[in-house]
Amino acid sequence: MSSSPSKKKAEPKAAGRPRAEEVEARTEDLKRTAGRLMLQKGYANVSLEMIAREAHVAVRTIYIKFGGKIGILRALMQDKRDAIFDSIDLERDPRPIREVLDDFATRLYSLLTSPEAVGLQRMLAAEARANPELVDTFFAMGPDVSRGAIAQFLQRPEVRAQLRDDLPFAQLPVLLINTVLGDQLSRVLRDRQEGTPEECALALRQRMEMFYRSVLR
Repeated sequence: MSSSPSKKKAEPKAAGRPRAEEVEARTEDLKRTAGRLMLQKGYANVSLEMIAREAHVAVRTIYIKFGGKIGILRALMQDKRDAIFDSIDLERDPRPIREVLDDFATRLYSLLTSPEAVGLQRMLAAEARANPELVDTFFAMGPDVSRGAIAQFLQRPEVRAQLRDDLPFAQLPVLLINTVLGDQLSRVLRDRQEGTPEECALALRQRMEMFYRSVLR
């Protein structure tokens, strides 16, 4: 009795390289894990080994992708800024000055009053003396970028022509950011917002109106 021809068993597929979307998803999970740990435990109390263990990656992976812990923090702050500001261009935005700055102020307020941002500010306040690199990174990725963008906008000839001549121009970006922030100390130190979302929006509009009255012709 002749045996039937044997069927070939399907060979398992080679593992190969992960797809681009898988790599991106793993990178995002790594950043989220690192951010959560830093906010929960404090920057100095989180090691790369701890992040790697929680994110199920090798420490070497963190070094390759971010160069270390401070690199993850830079990436997290850049992601936050991109999510808020990618669709606004202060250098070329053709809208009237009030419309542009109101839009910018609303976005910046949303960014700076988010739970993650408030947690970051508390962490910075606790660790500033011991870790100046942390503070330098925060300013380089946050306040310095905002101040530079505002200064560029206010230097546009058609915008500058609408500002009072007697202003200390170099102080305007700081003035605008402080106008947007409102009662930042209460948020950071006392965990207290200015009110409901509607009340916060109204308070921001009122502060912006005072800013315009002080700087516009």
